[in-house]
Amino acid sequence: MARRFFVGGNFKMNGSVQTIMNIIHRLNEAKLDPDVDVVIAPPSLYLLLVREHLRKGIQVAAQNVFDKPNGAFTGEISVAQLEESDITWALVGHSERRVILQEDDNFVASKTKAALDGGLGVVLCIGESLEQREAGKTIEVVTSQLQAVADRVKDWSKIVIAYEPIWAIGTGKVATTEQAQEVHSAIRSWLADKVSKETSDTTRIIYGGSVSETNCRELAKQKDIDGFLVGGASLKPAFVDIINSRQGA
Repeated sequence: MARRFFVGGNFKMNGSVQTIMNIIHRLNEAKLDPDVDVVIAPPSLYLLLVREHLRKGIQVAAQNVFDKPNGAFTGEISVAQLEESDITWALVGHSERRVILQEDDNFVASKTKAALDGGLGVVLCIGESLEQREAGKTIEVVTSQLQAVADRVKDWSKIVIAYEPIWAIGTGKVATTEQAQEVHSAIRSWLADKVSKETSDTTRIIYGGSVSETNCRELAKQKDIDGFLVGGASLKPAFVDIINSRQGA
């Protein structure tokens, strides 16, 4: 069974009511590939606004979620609060949170499990730094990040893995098609070995890191690249082109 293509848009800490409403209008009016799952992740302040006005068929994700059900955790947002608001996905483990906010593999895994247990889908972000890539440690790093999740989670059916080399995020640099496919293939092999063959066959592994309308079509042709997690380009009209990157291929 073919894996369904998945394109996520991570707005990060960008946007205003007006600019986000403009993006919603653009997506609502666009002719999108019906064979692609589209999920957008606005800043948390705008989650309800987006869900209210965005057309059905496009899902909404939180950029973060906490691993406790409720309590004295200032600034955090719970799985139940997202569920109640019809926010069906969460981004977990993005490198900006791993690096800037020092979220380690165990915390990322704990948040992943909490989100899955509460019924959310998880876009699980993994990736290596430039230093790690140059030291030949890319596969070691990403599989270590995955192992932390595998130690806590058995059912991967609602996980989408997003491979995002840190050195390519927001830099304009992008892994070559061959580099991206090589890592995606290694991740799929690891899933077969450490989780199950079925999980390896069915889990979507998407690429992120300066994805644009100019490089998305070639990346989309690779057998182990099942979509994209898009950063800055998700704020632009080019996001529609990326969603439709497999059409006419």
